[in-house]
Amino acid sequence: MLLAIGLKREQVYIANILKCRPPENRDPAPTEANLCRPFLERQIELIRPRIILAVGRIAAQNLLDTDTQIGKLRGRVHRFGPAQIPLVVTYHPAYLLRSPREKRKVWDDLRLARRAMTTVAGESARKLAES
Repeated sequence: MLLAIGLKREQVYIANILKCRPPENRDPAPTEANLCRPFLERQIELIRPRIILAVGRIAAQNLLDTDTQIGKLRGRVHRFGPAQIPLVVTYHPAYLLRSPREKRKVWDDLRLARRAMTTVAGESARKLAES
């Protein structure tokens, strides 16, 4: 999926909401996510990503601090944290294995992420030229 939008695996940093796997691979409890949040925020601060792709319901809801369904979060660019990093929500690959007809929606989400990333890069270049 990353290659389809022109990114190599080496260009992407993958992080998780939790820093350890919950027992029996269950969804993380809100208290667990809250305990790990400072570590995730520090990772994001250090990496300074041009964009965040929230892959799956758990990532999307935790990053955006909402209980809104993933289907309603997709299709637009959200902003994350004080740096207002563009954030795009999409379905988790495991969901796509169970629901292959949803792949088209993920492709749309990836194209949106690519456009948002290009926009951010253009804004950064413009700010450098102005300074």
